Amino acid sequence: MTDHLVIKMMTSESPHWRCLHRGLLPLDGIDQRPVDDDLPWGRYYHRNRKLITKLTQRYGSCAVLALDDDKIIGHLRFYPSAVWNMKGAGYLCLQQDFPGGPGDDFADRDFPTREQLNEQTLKVHCLMTGSPAQAENPYQRQGIATTLVKTLIGWAKTNDWQSIEADSFEDLPLIYESTGNAGRTFWEKLGFKIADRFPHPQLCDYPEFAAQLKEQAKSAGVDVNKACDSILMRLELAERS
Repeated sequence: MTDHLVIKMMTSESPHWRCLHRGLLPLDGIDQRPVDDDLPWGRYYHRNRKLITKLTQRYGSCAVLALDDDKIIGHLRFYPSAVWNMKGAGYLCLQQDFPGGPGDDFADRDFPTREQLNEQTLKVHCLMTGSPAQAENPYQRQGIATTLVKTLIGWAKTNDWQSIEADSFEDLPLIYESTGNAGRTFWEKLGFKIADRFPHPQLCDYPEFAAQLKEQAKSAGVDVNKACDSILMRLELAERS
């Protein structure tokens, strides 16, 4: 499955401005806006394309892409932590309105240069292989996500970034089904370490979900009091020779 895949850094010449939630993306049709749902694709197109192009030109890239022939079948989006924390960034999801996604005018902000960054840290935002729209996903559990992260690590080291951070959770199936976030074991195998952990502000707001999650945690030998924790994973690139 993975022998013929191509993993590469995104460039500003071909900004990957939408995600894989609605299906795999053909390279020659990435700018064709879906017409079969109610998302405001015209507005997202202008907002996202401008933002992704600007960030890529300023920082070199903000995504790693996995290509199967002429289709994008996986991606890893990342941003400088300083951009992540800017007013108006929201959670930078490209298929949501603010605060889930960036504000419509976020791309017009004055982003700091590399020299102006107080911390040379990249923040992983979204890691996807295949699409949730697929009835069966042949791209999962093929090592593609690992290759995407390793490609980011190599690129970050070459470009003198000091660290990479990623949000994660305990390795519980219910969390993966709900958030799509890789569990902490995935990141630990790639050299990341726990930098912080704290109760997620919304994860256990729903009693039925919280009860199921804690039952899974108990079965997996995870402290039930930490089942709803958000875990910040961090890789210090200087530690990797």
